Amino acid sequence: MKTSLIPLLRCPVSGQPLHVQDPHGEPTPSSALEIEEGWLISEDGKNRHPVRGGIPRFVPESNYADNFGMQWNKFSRTQLDSHSGHPITAERFWAATGWKPEDLKGRWLLDVGCGSGRFAEVALSAGANVVALDYSSAVDAAAANLGQHERLHIVQGDIYALPFAQASFDAVYSLGVLQHTPDVEQAFMALPRMIRAGGALVVDFYGKSWKSALLPKYWLRPITKRLPKTALFRLLEMVVPVMLPVSNLLAEIPVLGHLLRRLVPVANYTGRLPLSRQQIREWALLDTFDWLSPTYDHPQTPETVNRWLHAANLQQVEVLHAGHLVGRGRRS
Repeated sequence: MKTSLIPLLRCPVSGQPLHVQDPHGEPTPSSALEIEEGWLISEDGKNRHPVRGGIPRFVPESNYADNFGMQWNKFSRTQLDSHSGHPITAERFWAATGWKPEDLKGRWLLDVGCGSGRFAEVALSAGANVVALDYSSAVDAAAANLGQHERLHIVQGDIYALPFAQASFDAVYSLGVLQHTPDVEQAFMALPRMIRAGGALVVDFYGKSWKSALLPKYWLRPITKRLPKTALFRLLEMVVPVMLPVSNLLAEIPVLGHLLRRLVPVANYTGRLPLSRQQIREWALLDTFDWLSPTYDHPQTPETVNRWLHAANLQQVEVLHAGHLVGRGRRS
């Protein structure tokens, strides 16, 4: 943990500023630039939060996002553009946010639900200072991937009790995350107060419609989300290589093929993303596990997202489809 992050941090229990002690309870020297192990202590001394592996930790070691911790540590580099060799994540990031790289240089961004750092990598490459937060142990994968960046700060924290001072960031984004929280509206409403005046908020969701209700993942999830995560993963390791060819065969059927392939519960990017055969299989296993394993999965409608943006008193509100259902706005 870089000590330059400390002024932005707040105790999520009391809201008070935090100071650092070393593992033995001694104050950390003011000259220290990095904290690898230690404690963050609230101003009144009543609350202690550990720093482990250079990451401040404000959540229980095990929680409802354990599946995401598992998947992002197992597939830590799969969806990083620097690993895939294709700007897949960058294209999604810029399309969802509507930002340009020159808009981000020197800005402070909060990445909520950073996973292994796929979107943080894009923002960092544009010159932003990024605080990457995740509820799960995916923060360890993000640290392994991007920890060398001087402008990156990684925090393990809870969206419902964000450990930051209000109005600390020029922009906040949360992509592919909020639908997997227990109360999506409450999670969304935690974000606008983190933004400075004039700052931007961007979120996206799975879209909710009668078509989405027909997706096979929603038929299977009542069972699969209750399975032990390691057992589900082993099962998918066996069946995904079988389901991919079936999905591809169905896709070749004239007229109806693009619909029939959706009936096979596998994330198939063949013909949709410029990936090698091996990458197609890896992304299929990762995203099929991502479909079936989360404890929560709450798609949203455009009307709901629009209502939340206005209820948060945001200006320049936009709700659009950019791969996913995207909501954007600015704090007045």
